[in-house]
Amino acid sequence: MDTSYPREDYLPMSSRKQEPSPMVITVKPPVVPRDYMIWSVFNTIYMNLCCLGFVALAYSVKARDQKVSGDLEAAHRYGSKARCYNVLATVWNVVLPLMLIALVITGVLHLSKLAQESMDFLAYRLFPNDDDKK
Repeated sequence: MDTSYPREDYLPMSSRKQEPSPMVITVKPPVVPRDYMIWSVFNTIYMNLCCLGFVALAYSVKARDQKVSGDLEAAHRYGSKARCYNVLATVWNVVLPLMLIALVITGVLHLSKLAQESMDFLAYRLFPNDDDKK
């Protein structure tokens, strides 16, 4: 058996005593949650359809209150809900007018085509061509 290699159970002791190295701990400042107050006010004032902007404003106020009182976890939770309602209200406020504009344009185009066809039909019935007389 070869015993020239050091064994796991045998660790040589050092003659110097090692002092513990100083540990550096970096402390990051807590992340302040956002409350989305301005976005909520805008969604409340501008086309407040289905009261989504008002709900977002209520959650924004709750998030700001919790942030001021020091409960950052609850402030983050309310801020997240305010952001979701703001996104829904913004999409609703942008998509609905675009859909209405598209419907009006297609309706006008359809009515103009229908009017043109009826005018052609009436012109044919009221003023027959000379080819029909022969």
